[in-house]
Amino acid sequence: MILFFSGTGNSRRAAQLLADILQDQIEDAFPYLRRGQAPQLYSDAPWIFVSPTYAWRLPPVFETLLREGRFYGSKRAYFVMTCGDSAGNAASYLESLCDHMGLVFRGLLPVKMPENYVAMFPVPGEAQAKPILRRADKALRQAAEYIVRQQPFPVVETGWKDKLLSGPVNTFFHGVLVKDKAFFSTESCTGCGACVQLCPVNNIMLREGKPVWQGRCVHCMACICGCPQKAIEYGKKSVGKPRYQCPPWKGSAPAEGGSHDQEAL
Repeated sequence: MILFFSGTGNSRRAAQLLADILQDQIEDAFPYLRRGQAPQLYSDAPWIFVSPTYAWRLPPVFETLLREGRFYGSKRAYFVMTCGDSAGNAASYLESLCDHMGLVFRGLLPVKMPENYVAMFPVPGEAQAKPILRRADKALRQAAEYIVRQQPFPVVETGWKDKLLSGPVNTFFHGVLVKDKAFFSTESCTGCGACVQLCPVNNIMLREGKPVWQGRCVHCMACICGCPQKAIEYGKKSVGKPRYQCPPWKGSAPAEGGSHDQEAL
């Protein structure tokens, strides 16, 4: 089974592609997060957890969901993390997480995808994103081959910089920078409520027809990138930047390597 968390679609696409190739079941973490409900799931096939990289680690909201959930059946766990540059030293934290979950860590595959963090970094336009997605699709096909062969993902080499990024920098990022006070709606806002529905942690409400953020933001960028009117800004940092939404995977069969028999897993 593939369980994924996604704000703007990168990890959703990765999960959909893997599910298509492996003919595996796919489960979205979104409804569990919205309801505050820990998942209780069963899978004969290896667990595949797909998630974006937040400050060179698993997003805290997704990690908490995994820690509180119950995962029965297979004991093998693969992690795929979409990222703009790297996943740092995330693998060491994932190994500890698997120990807590009673699963066997089978490796981490960082997959570079188009940058979506409009609150801090440059975001590519559609033309720039396409070649990045093509390379990501190829990497995901290779990931599927490892899973089919029951092999762990290749070990990601890390150094002191990776440990710094996934350690102190990650702590600083979530403790100091992940705030929602800078979000606001412009005059283009129609009060449609899309941002309310898109927020995975129920952090947005409409007040007098305008969105108000409640202080529990996880910086998934779903609201600002998913607004149909592009009427949300994050202070001055997002002004003039594209609003990135990754298109869903629409394939029906693996382009390389033929089909795979999931029962072999």
